[in-house]
Amino acid sequence: MPDPALLSAALALADEGIPVFWLGRSKRPVANCPACPKVEDDPSHDPEACGCLTCHGFYAATCDPDRIRAMQAAVPAGLLALRTGTVSDRVVLDIDPRNGGTVLRDLMPATRCARSGSGGWHLHYRHPGGRLAGKLRGHPGIDVKADGGYVVAPPSIHPGTRQPYRWTGGRAEVEMPPPLIAACRPAEAPPAGSPVTAPTPTTNGRGISSPAALLAAHLDTLARAPEGRRRNTLYGVARGVARMVAAGALTATDAHTVLYQAGRAAGQTDRDTRAAIADGFRHESVATEGIAA
Repeated sequence: MPDPALLSAALALADEGIPVFWLGRSKRPVANCPACPKVEDDPSHDPEACGCLTCHGFYAATCDPDRIRAMQAAVPAGLLALRTGTVSDRVVLDIDPRNGGTVLRDLMPATRCARSGSGGWHLHYRHPGGRLAGKLRGHPGIDVKADGGYVVAPPSIHPGTRQPYRWTGGRAEVEMPPPLIAACRPAEAPPAGSPVTAPTPTTNGRGISSPAALLAAHLDTLARAPEGRRRNTLYGVARGVARMVAAGALTATDAHTVLYQAGRAAGQTDRDTRAAIADGFRHESVATEGIAA
């Protein structure tokens, strides 16, 4: 049976302008319906514009009360979650003591706070704008949930501990102070708009009339991608560049180098950049042996 307390909490968050959605029982997003491909399998399918009720994880988040009620009816045993990032004007520091995370009182001012069902903390701050990393630099056990993220919301019950998530302190979100913002910024990431040094394609390539123009177009697609879509766009661009490698227009090493530069310039983490490139090459069946990891 749907939990009326979860529905009440969801509607209250939505009334604040915070988009919410439902997860499955295991804290994972609900599986897409058969008609909706995964974004990594079909980058042309726009999850933000998809009209399905529960597909594409946090992209399904909404402030529409009718859709929220319908979501809970579709996933009656699921957990409530809220979308983070610019869309909800919030960054959540997810502090996990099991991995060494702790509240850093000199760095983190008191703000809206939830106690997680696993014994950690979710600190909610106003989004400072710009690109943020996935981890708090220099501090283990603290994830930064911003664009492209979500957190479980109270009063959901943790599936492992069976303990509830709960709000504590009764405070509102506050602005992040400059030192905390700095710790949340990507480490060693080139500034937005930094030029990417593209290699010269080695040949005209089989079936490619202008490899240099095609490569430039791929890189421009990533540079223009909005926040929240850059990881998926990088994957799609990597597939396109992998096809250039397969056609003999570019070496695999040069392709990896330019894609890595472009991914970091777009604010992606080292791990996400490398994973997107590897996934793109794999789906185009282009070997990556010999490329520096």
